[in-house]
Amino acid sequence: MNDNKGLIYAICAYTFWGIIPIFWKQLDHVSPLEIVMHRMVWSCLMVVGYIVVVGEWHAFRALFRDKMLLLRIGAASVLVSVNWGIFIWAVNDGRIVETSLGYFINPLISVLFGVLFFAERLRAIQVISIGLAACGVLFLIFGYGQVPVVALSLAITFSLYGVVKKSVSIPATHGLALETSLMFGPAAIYLIYLHANGGGVFGSDALTSSNLLLAGLFTLVPLLLFAAAAKRISMTALGMTQYVGPFLQLLIGVMIYHEPFGSDRFVAFSFVWVALVIYSIDQLNHRRKARRARRMLT
Repeated sequence: MNDNKGLIYAICAYTFWGIIPIFWKQLDHVSPLEIVMHRMVWSCLMVVGYIVVVGEWHAFRALFRDKMLLLRIGAASVLVSVNWGIFIWAVNDGRIVETSLGYFINPLISVLFGVLFFAERLRAIQVISIGLAACGVLFLIFGYGQVPVVALSLAITFSLYGVVKKSVSIPATHGLALETSLMFGPAAIYLIYLHANGGGVFGSDALTSSNLLLAGLFTLVPLLLFAAAAKRISMTALGMTQYVGPFLQLLIGVMIYHEPFGSDRFVAFSFVWVALVIYSIDQLNHRRKARRARRMLT
């Protein structure tokens, strides 16, 4: 029963992240920087409020005594802010298809960073997967005549964010609360300055103001769903569901906003999709072997 619930939570979380471009499109008249700052402020207030309600305030407050943790979370906060900013700008600039490519190649970039930062060893199949994904990116560069800057930026910043988060061990909600708390001051000062100089949009109309408030809620809800899923299902199952998000983004970009997806892009994406299929099968086989080896030892 837990497995079924966990799978539902995971699919809901990634579906939420997959359809979020539709929401950001409602704020295409607001600068991405202002949206990110509002997202930081409202996310912080909401997630800290959630922590207080569930009785975890004292445990969360104790985290501020760990200077090394704060340094690492500070780096994570900057990386996720940049990632959010690029994503929101790209969505509202008509580049949803390219954002989906970024999140498709993200797992493979993460594997590569595992080698660079944690001295992890690549299996032969993983090397092939990364090579195929690289072929897809190179095909876009030479065949489509365009470097997929948005896709690579999203994949690299989010993978670096994962590297930093791997070095800390705290609950997901506490992590988000810390990240947004560290950015709360600068974000609030920026928004106050913007409004003082007549540049802010908050309060200009009810719909825009409501959507900026919802940005905080829409940051918290999928994270809570993801955290609930991670407790109930294996990392393999969780990993398999992560492709729901970029697949939905691709569909939304092509079917709803009519972004171009010609033969060049199809070939490039195909390289990445084949790479992910090979990578996923290898992950499943590797985990099965690891479980079998553990059983034999016990």
